[in-house]
Amino acid sequence: MSRILIVEDEKKMAEGIRDNLEFEGHSVRIVDTGEKCLDAVQSDPPDLILLDVMLPKMSGFDVCKTLRQKKIRTPVIMLTARGQEIDKVLGLELGADDYITKPFSLRELISRIKAVLRRSSPDREAPGLCKIGLLEVDFGRYTATDAKGPVDLSHKEFELLRYFMEHAGQIVNRDQLLDRVWGYDIYPNSRTVDNFIVRLRKKIEPNPSQPRHLLTVHGFGYKLVL
Repeated sequence: MSRILIVEDEKKMAEGIRDNLEFEGHSVRIVDTGEKCLDAVQSDPPDLILLDVMLPKMSGFDVCKTLRQKKIRTPVIMLTARGQEIDKVLGLELGADDYITKPFSLRELISRIKAVLRRSSPDREAPGLCKIGLLEVDFGRYTATDAKGPVDLSHKEFELLRYFMEHAGQIVNRDQLLDRVWGYDIYPNSRTVDNFIVRLRKKIEPNPSQPRHLLTVHGFGYKLVL
């Protein structure tokens, strides 16, 4: 049984989701503001957060950003009536694990929840403390340092590096990264992965324009060389 926190100000929708998730065997709590979400996560950490974007005062985007800044890695699925790609990209880059647009079917939502919980399972073997280019990364504590001190990595940057470490020396393509790091192939024609690669190179490469560790394999994808 997983503990799920629903952050939704539409009461009927929140209660409908709660009833179906409880039928699936989950323990569910509902709050209706971003501020209450942050308090609930601190006092009684859930296993997963269903986070509405359009909340009063503090938006879901702001809540997700605050959680990740506080190094809280609880999986987040964002719920929204918006369907613009830029909104989806923003949510994912702020550290959300998945994104579902209203209206959605309960079957789809439950499937997404199962997938995110499976990917975030503590049974997953973590790489531990690793040296990647200029960085020393502790995946257990979600910290990174270089010769100058602490380096700020976003939630998705950690997850992307983790996947590369798990497949060091292997070529991985964009579809694999979107599927395993973001959850599934959301934007097969987007530059989401490429943008993250550029940002990571600035943090791990002595000369980002001539990378030695995070290499592009033209026509195939990327490869991490330690």
